Amino acid sequence: MSENPSSALFSSSSGQGESYLARLNPEQRAAIETTDGPLLVLAGAGTGKTRVLTTRFAHILLTDRAKPWQILAVTFTNKAAKEMRERVSLLLGSPAEGLWLGTFHALCARMLRRHADYVGLTSSFTILDTDDQLRLLKQLIAPFQIDTKRWPAPGILGVIQRWKDRGLTPERVTDSEDSDFADGHCRAIYKAYQERLIQLNACDFGDLMLHVTEILRTRPDVQAQYQRLFRYILVDEYQDTNTVQYLWLRLLALRPGEPANICCVGDDDQSIYSWRGAQVGNILRFEKDFPGAEIVRLERNYRSTRHILGAAAGLIAHNDERLGKTLRSGREDSDGEKVLVVGVSDSDHEARDVCAMAEKMQRDGHSLAEMAILVRAGFQTRAFEEKLVQSGVPYRIVGGVRFYERAEIRDALAYMRVLNQPADDLAFERILNTPKRGMGPAGVQKLHAAARSRQVPLTEATRILLAEKVLKGKVGDQVQALMTALDTTRDILAREGHVVAIEHLLEESGYLAMWQADTSPEAPGRLENLKELVRALADFGTLGEFLEHVALVMEHDENAGDARISLMTLHGAKGLEFDVVFLPGWEEGVFPSQRTLDEGGNSGLEEERRLAYVGITRARKHAMIFHAARRRIYANWQDSMPSRFLDELPDDHIIRQEERDASLRGLRATESVFAGGAPLVARRRRDPLAGNTPTFQLGEHVRHPRFGEGIIVSADHHHVDVAFEGVGIKHLLSSFLEKL
Repeated sequence: MSENPSSALFSSSSGQGESYLARLNPEQRAAIETTDGPLLVLAGAGTGKTRVLTTRFAHILLTDRAKPWQILAVTFTNKAAKEMRERVSLLLGSPAEGLWLGTFHALCARMLRRHADYVGLTSSFTILDTDDQLRLLKQLIAPFQIDTKRWPAPGILGVIQRWKDRGLTPERVTDSEDSDFADGHCRAIYKAYQERLIQLNACDFGDLMLHVTEILRTRPDVQAQYQRLFRYILVDEYQDTNTVQYLWLRLLALRPGEPANICCVGDDDQSIYSWRGAQVGNILRFEKDFPGAEIVRLERNYRSTRHILGAAAGLIAHNDERLGKTLRSGREDSDGEKVLVVGVSDSDHEARDVCAMAEKMQRDGHSLAEMAILVRAGFQTRAFEEKLVQSGVPYRIVGGVRFYERAEIRDALAYMRVLNQPADDLAFERILNTPKRGMGPAGVQKLHAAARSRQVPLTEATRILLAEKVLKGKVGDQVQALMTALDTTRDILAREGHVVAIEHLLEESGYLAMWQADTSPEAPGRLENLKELVRALADFGTLGEFLEHVALVMEHDENAGDARISLMTLHGAKGLEFDVVFLPGWEEGVFPSQRTLDEGGNSGLEEERRLAYVGITRARKHAMIFHAARRRIYANWQDSMPSRFLDELPDDHIIRQEERDASLRGLRATESVFAGGAPLVARRRRDPLAGNTPTFQLGEHVRHPRFGEGIIVSADHHHVDVAFEGVGIKHLLSSFLEKL
């Protein structure tokens, strides 16, 4: 029911009057003034969602519909809660006190302190961090005699947390919901884990919501108490709620015989977090869950130009599971430029072009601080980081760390460093117990003492202690396996080259297996990063050259200049906006991801399409999408198919530009120089992954990972001279070249 209160109700000390409503468009005002009954506000990207939510909060208070403590306002981040509190205080003209405003977990922690005794805790319970959880879980796993190499504790903890996100206590986990993980012992471990937490008067992060939801389910008196307290419920980012969050909200909002005064703000087209438990179905079935619900659509976008919004709208329209809305631009300069779709010859060319275009736009007056490169997966950032460093363009990684500073990459580099230089004690100490080999602090101290007394590196001291049986038993066997892996890898390095050698070392050391067994949401990304690291090795002649290159890249001055281009994943970009957005890697298997394609089903593909929609709508003025004809996987080039999403972009809002042939336009005019004469053949060094050794002929077209496509002008044994467009003639190792 729409409310139109008289101006007398707004006569507060704040002096706001109805001015805060006058600044709203009709749809925003409807979302604020529809105060009674369930309301779903479908807020498209850039439509003023936060403004609507905070103004609605203040409106309820200013019209005396509720006291501050009678409104439950739920956000997903502490930052969003802080922003809402500040905005509400500004609208009220005084600090907002006594609010039930915060994240799901913060609000549930507050409730649980009041009712801890119902789940066997006291109000002074401790909230364990991840390290404490893992330490406790490892103690409980021991009696089950599980192979912890195959079923490591972090993986088991991941299964337990997913059950908690679904609102499942150990008793509620049915046979069908159980799995073969940890040899079928997960449910029993979960039960033992929960019992031990109660004994310790502790809970983990997932328990905060699980315990409160169980209390509301099983204690009608407590449920009724909160239903009477909260006259209005406001929820931000409703499309990102998981099952237990959804259950908690329903238990608080649904009162017998009364309308649910719950307002959920969200966008089904931006639901992109299923991998961490979010259920897009929560927002899709809102009208069914809350009978009599009204829906207000916010479709006036104040961020992006008409062409950007048109491209995004045309793409997302291919999703079936959506409530539907069409964004239109509220900007005065509404048309802007069309979205540019650029086809390039290969992934190296893609990275080079993006960096060159960023530099050009900077020269044209765009600040680097208002540019972003948005990739589908974290492993893609490496090529862009290296090209940005080479170009001298300052950059920052948002929502993560630079490629070579990621934990799994540092671990792998440590393995490489020990292989390259056995006396590198720091690197050896890092890999000695990664993965776990039972070498605790006492064992490491023994190694250091032996190394000092004999004046040898740690690797040699380890061999001595193994020979003397100082390191024995299970620990000795595992450390011996590491040393054997290093020895066999050195033989492979001499025979087959550094790419094959490092693949062997990461496999034989158990490091890859550690991540393959990990069931956390981050594990697949870490494996992709490791694959990309091995792929990067192929660009260098020796392992030493690669390690030197990495050292130079990591010395790149992160503080160079105040303005830096942002580099991040599409997931990390949600909620952000930039004048200029580059969207590389729009190919089948990259975007949509290969995992999505392998799993099949429409839901995964629709989420990938929502992610593409999020990417395009981050742009205010310019959006540029790139796809490559070939992308290098490990040391091999593989042909790529353009993403199906490119065909779904409406032609009225995009410009397609193919650069695959244009890249050599200048060079091909010089082909007549090579006419006549006997062809000179340059043999290419053996690529251990490439099969037969190819030959290069004078005048032949080739590709280099850094300089792109060129023409061979001379050759001498393993070296060739190649003419590159815009670069000139370069003297290179033939092993770096690929035939076209």
